[in-house]
Amino acid sequence: MRSIIPVILAGGSGTRLWPLSREDYPKQLLRLTGASTLLQDTVMRLDGLTDSASGDVSAPIISCNEEHRFLTLEQLQAVNHPPERIVLEPCGRNTAPALTTVALTVRSDNHDPVLLVMPADHVIADLQAFRAAVDDGANLANDGFIVAFGIVPTRPDTGYGYIQTGDTIDRLNADSQARAIGAFVEKPDETTARAYISSGNYLWNSGMFMMRATVWLDAIARYRPDILAACEDSVDAGTTDDRFFRVDPEAFESCPSDSIDYAVMEKLTSMAPKEESTGSVAGVQAAVIPLDAGWSDIGSWQALLDLDAGGGAGNVIQGDVFTHDTANSLVIAGQRLVATVGIQDTIVVETADAVLVANRNHTQDVRRVVDWLKHTGRAESQTHRRVYRPWGDFEQLDAGDGYQVKRLSVKPGAALSLQLHHH
Repeated sequence: MRSIIPVILAGGSGTRLWPLSREDYPKQLLRLTGASTLLQDTVMRLDGLTDSASGDVSAPIISCNEEHRFLTLEQLQAVNHPPERIVLEPCGRNTAPALTTVALTVRSDNHDPVLLVMPADHVIADLQAFRAAVDDGANLANDGFIVAFGIVPTRPDTGYGYIQTGDTIDRLNADSQARAIGAFVEKPDETTARAYISSGNYLWNSGMFMMRATVWLDAIARYRPDILAACEDSVDAGTTDDRFFRVDPEAFESCPSDSIDYAVMEKLTSMAPKEESTGSVAGVQAAVIPLDAGWSDIGSWQALLDLDAGGGAGNVIQGDVFTHDTANSLVIAGQRLVATVGIQDTIVVETADAVLVANRNHTQDVRRVVDWLKHTGRAESQTHRRVYRPWGDFEQLDAGDGYQVKRLSVKPGAALSLQLHHH
C-alpha cells in the first residue's frame, strides 16, 4: 500500500453563514457544532485512519489563503495536529488549482502517495463509516482510479450537485461499495431532484476525493493544461518558510479558476463510453463510493438547524438567549442577550457589528447581503470588529474624524511593531 496524505482544502469564504463567517474569518475557523472548529474536527477525524488497512497516513497538507495562515496553524497546533505543510494561496482560484499546487509539491518530494482530498468545513458524524469508505477508496486509488465520495441523499435537495452511479466494479472484493460514475450533474430543480431520489441511482457530490498524486496531475494535464502550467510556474517560483509554502503570487493569480468537478471529473465521465458504463477514458478510471455517515457541508443556516435541533421545540440555541413561544428556529447570540417571542422558522444571528434575521426557507439568499455589502464598500463582509493578528488581536471600539480607539490583546511573549500616529 502507498502512503496516504490528507489534503485539506481550507480556502472557502462561507458567505451563506454571514454574519459569523467573514472573508477574514471564514466558517472553517468557526466553532459551529461543538468545542472544536470545523477545521479542527476535520483533522481529528483522521486519527482512526492510522490504524486502518488503507496504508500509512501522514500528517495533512493544508491549502489556505495567505491571510489565514497563522489562524490555521494555531488551530491545528491547539489540538496537537500540526500539519506537514501549509500551502498558501495569494487569492482564491477554486479547488482544482488548490489540489494541483499541493500535488506538485508532493511530486517534488519524489514520491507518489494517495491524496485524500477533503474540504475543511464539513461535518461527518459517523466516523466508523467514514473510515471504512476511505479504506475502500484507498484500494481503488492505489489501482489508478480517481475516487469520489457520494453522500447517500436523505431528501430531494436542490442545493447540491449529484453523481449518477453506474455499474458495480466487480473486480474488487465483495465488501466494496464502489460504483462506476455515470455522470456528474448540476444542482437540479425540485422536480428533477425528486426524480433523482426516486431512481435510487444518484448521490450528493460531497467534494471529497482520493487519487494518486500523479494520476491527478495526468488528468489535469489532459483536461486543463492551462491550469497545470500556471500552477507549475507558481510552485517552481514558490518559497518555503518553516511549515509554510508560498506559491508565486504573480503566476498563481494568472491561473484560471475552476473546481475539481468542472476541470476534470465532468470531462472524465462524460467522455467515457456510455455503453460500457465504466467511467473511464484514456486509462484514467473514475469511481464513486456511497457514504452514509451523517454528513453535512453546513452550506447555510438551514443546514446547521437541520444538523442539531437540540434546543427544544426544534430550535438551535447558542449564547445568551431567551426564547418564548419560539419553534423551529436558530438563535445565536454572540455579544449580548437575544430574546425571541412568538416566532417560528426564523434564523437570528447576532454579532458585535451585525444582526441577521431571516426566514429559514430563504437562507440560501444570505449571500445577497454579502454581495450588497461588497458593492457598497462596507467592511462587514470582510472583517469582524475583532481582528486577529499573529501577535494577538485588536477590537475597534470607536472611530471618528481623526481618531480610532482599539483594544489590543497581545499573546504572552509576542510583540507588535511600534507605530507613530499624528492623531
